[in-house]
Amino acid sequence: MKTDANVVHLSKVSPEQSPTSPVGRLPVALTNVRDKAAQQLKTALQALFDNADDTLFEMADRATSNAEQNAFFEAMRDLRLKRKNIERGFLQKVFEAFANLNQYEIGKPAPLDAVSFDTLSLVQNDALEESVALDSMVAKVVSRDGAALSHLTTRFNAMVSKKLDDKSNPVGPTSLCEFFLDACSSLGVEIRVKLIILKLFEKYVLSDLDQLYAEANQALIAAGVLPELKSSPARRNPSRASAAPSGTRQDTSTELSAEFADEGVQEVFGALQELLSQARGSVIPRRNRPADAMPISSNDLMRLLSHMQQRAPAQVSDDFDLREQLEGLLTRASAKAGKARVVGEVDEDVINLVSMLFEFILDDRTLPDSLKALIGRLQIPMLKVAVIDKTFFSRGSHPARRLLNEIASAALGWGEQDDAQRDSLYQKIEQVVQRLLNDFVDDPVIFSELLAEFLAFTGDERRRSELLEQRTRDAEEGSAKAAMARREVEQALNERLLGKTLPEVVVRLLQEAWSKVLMLTCLKHGVESVEWQAALATMDDLVWSVELHEEPEARMRLLEMVPGLLKALREGMASAAFDPFSTGEFFSQLEALHVQAFQRFKRSLPEEHPQDDAPALAEIDEEQRAALAEAGIELPLLELPAAEVVEEPAMVEVVEEIILLAPGELRAAEPEASLPDDDESLLQVDNLRVGSWVEFQEDEEHKLRCKLAAVIKPTGKYIFVNRTGMKVLEKTRMGLAVEFRRNAIRLLDDALLFDRALESVIGNLRKLKGA
Repeated sequence: MKTDANVVHLSKVSPEQSPTSPVGRLPVALTNVRDKAAQQLKTALQALFDNADDTLFEMADRATSNAEQNAFFEAMRDLRLKRKNIERGFLQKVFEAFANLNQYEIGKPAPLDAVSFDTLSLVQNDALEESVALDSMVAKVVSRDGAALSHLTTRFNAMVSKKLDDKSNPVGPTSLCEFFLDACSSLGVEIRVKLIILKLFEKYVLSDLDQLYAEANQALIAAGVLPELKSSPARRNPSRASAAPSGTRQDTSTELSAEFADEGVQEVFGALQELLSQARGSVIPRRNRPADAMPISSNDLMRLLSHMQQRAPAQVSDDFDLREQLEGLLTRASAKAGKARVVGEVDEDVINLVSMLFEFILDDRTLPDSLKALIGRLQIPMLKVAVIDKTFFSRGSHPARRLLNEIASAALGWGEQDDAQRDSLYQKIEQVVQRLLNDFVDDPVIFSELLAEFLAFTGDERRRSELLEQRTRDAEEGSAKAAMARREVEQALNERLLGKTLPEVVVRLLQEAWSKVLMLTCLKHGVESVEWQAALATMDDLVWSVELHEEPEARMRLLEMVPGLLKALREGMASAAFDPFSTGEFFSQLEALHVQAFQRFKRSLPEEHPQDDAPALAEIDEEQRAALAEAGIELPLLELPAAEVVEEPAMVEVVEEIILLAPGELRAAEPEASLPDDDESLLQVDNLRVGSWVEFQEDEEHKLRCKLAAVIKPTGKYIFVNRTGMKVLEKTRMGLAVEFRRNAIRLLDDALLFDRALESVIGNLRKLKGA
C-alpha cells in the first residue's frame, strides 16, 4: 500500500511555486546545490525522527520518577504529532534562505541577545544551556569541516549579490541550527528534552555536513565556479558509517547525558561569582586579609576540609558556621607557618555558595527537623565535591547533587512521630551520611556509588508503597461505588414503602434481604439495566400482593402473579447468597400471607349473589392450583368453617426513612460547616493535585505528613496516605477547606531541594545587586 504520511514533498515547500518568487534569478548551479542539499537534509531529518522515539523511550526507561518518565512519554507523543510540520518548516526555511541570496535586505530579525548574567535565574539557565549546546554543536562542525564550509561560502559569494559569511550561509551549521530551533518552536518540551532533540539533530543532520559540503563544492567546481579553490575530500564519520539500522535501539541516552557534562560550566560559575562579588560586605562579610597573605592551594583546602570532616559534630546546630570553623583552622596554620594563609578567591566563592545553599536547606520547612540534622552533616562533603568539580553548580545530573535531591525527596513523607531508630529510611540516610564522612577524601565516584545504592533502596520502597497505595485507591473506589449503590437502593425502598402500612415480615424482607439483591444488581449492571428494572418490578409486585384489594379482578391478578413472584424472590435471594435459614422463614411467613389473601377474597364475595360464587371458585382450576402448590402455596379444597378466625399478620407503618449502613459504618455525623463557593479556602482545596504532599497540624505537638492519593468523585472524599501507601486520613472538600481556613494544613514543596536552594540563593543575590 502506497503512503506518503512521513514524506515531505520538496515541491510543497519550494518557493518556486510562487509566480513572484525571486528564486528564479538564482544561477542554475546554485539551484542544483540547493535541491541536492535539501534532499540530503530531508533524509537526515527523517533519520532523526525515526530514532527519536527509541532515544526518548530509553530515557523514560531510565527515569528516576514518574513525573520525569511522563515528561519523556509526553515528548514522544508531541514529537510524533508535530513531526511533519517540523520537517516542512525546516525545509521551508532552507528554501527561503536560498531565495534571499539575490535580494537586498530590507530588514532582518534582531539577533539573539547575549546571555546576561545580571538576570541569571533558573529559567534563564534553560536558555543558557540551550545556547551553550548550540555553540558547541556549531563549533564541532566548524572544527571538522571549516575549510570546506569556507570554500562553499566563497563560491556562493561569487554567484550572488548578497554578502555571506559562514554564519549566514544557508547550509552552514549556524543557519541550520536556527532553522531547526524555529521549526521546533511549537514543541512544548522541557529543556532536558530539547537538549536531547538538539543532540539528535547534531548526530543525524550536522554530522553528515562534510558530505554535503564536499558534494556542493564539487558541483560548483564542475560548473566552473572558482575551481582553483581546493577542498579536501569528505571524511566519513566512522560511528555513522557503522551505525545500526534505523529502528535498532542504541545506548544513545548515555552519550547524550555525558556530552553536555563539562560545557558551559565556567560561564555559569562565572555568573555566580559575579553575583557574589556584589554581595561582599553585606550578606558575605569582607575578610581583612594581610597584604602579604598567601592563598592556599585547592589541595591544601581539601586537606583542611577532610580534617574538619573527620571531626564533624554528630548534630549540626543552628549556630554552626563552616566559614568560621575554616577561618579558625587557617589562623592556627598561619601562626604555625609564620605567614598569613588565606583561601583563594575562587575557592572562597565556592565556600560561600555552599554555605548559603545549606543555610536555605537547614531553614527549609519541607524537611523534617530530625532528618534536617542528618542532611546538615553533608555540608563538608558537598563543599569538597564542589571545590573539585564546578559542574556541581551547573549540572542537574551531578551525582552529588542528585544524591542530595533524592534524600530530600525520600524524606518528604517522613513524619516526626516515626521511630528513627527502627525506621529503615532514617537508617539508610544515616548510613549514606556516615559513609561519606568516613570514606570520601577526594574521589567523587563515591557519590555515584551511594546514589545507585540509595536509588535501589528507594525504588524498592516506592514499588511497595505504590502497590499499597493502588490497593487503597481501589478499595476506596469500591467503597464509593457501594455507597452510591446504597443510596440508589435507599431511594427505591423509600419511594415504595415510606408512609405505607404493610406486614412486618414484608418490610423486613425488603429492608434486610431484597436490599442486598438490589445492591448487587446495581453494582453489577447499573440503574439503567434491564436487571435493575426487573428487581424493582419484583419488589413492586411483592408490596402489591400483600396489600388489601377490594376490586374483583385483583384476585385473578394475584393468582397469576404469585408463582412468578415467588420464583423471582427465590432466585434473587439465592444470587445474593442470603442466609438459607432466614430465607426459609421469610417464605413460610409470606406463604401464610398469600393464603390469607386468597381466603379474604373468598369471604368477601357478596352473600346476596351466591350464584356468583360458583363461577368465581371454578376459575381456580387444577392447573392453577398446581402452579400455586409448586410455588409453595396450598389452597384448601373446602371452605373454612365460618367460626374459624384467620389470624391477621403483624402490621407496621413505615414512617422513617430507611437508611442502609455499610458494615461497621456509623450514622452520619453532624453536618459540616458551610463556606461560600468563592471562598479562598475552597479554591485552595481545588488546587490540590493527586500526589501533593501536605502537613496537617493535628494539635500543638503533633503533625501528620501525608500525600493526597485519590479524589473519589462520586462521594467527594479526599484520601490521604503515608509514605508507605497506607490510608491515614479521609476528608471531604468542605472539611479540607475548613482546615485550610484555620491554617492547619501546609503544602509541602516537592520540587528538587538543591534546585530550590540554588534558585533562592540566586534570587537573593540578584536582589542585593539591584538594591
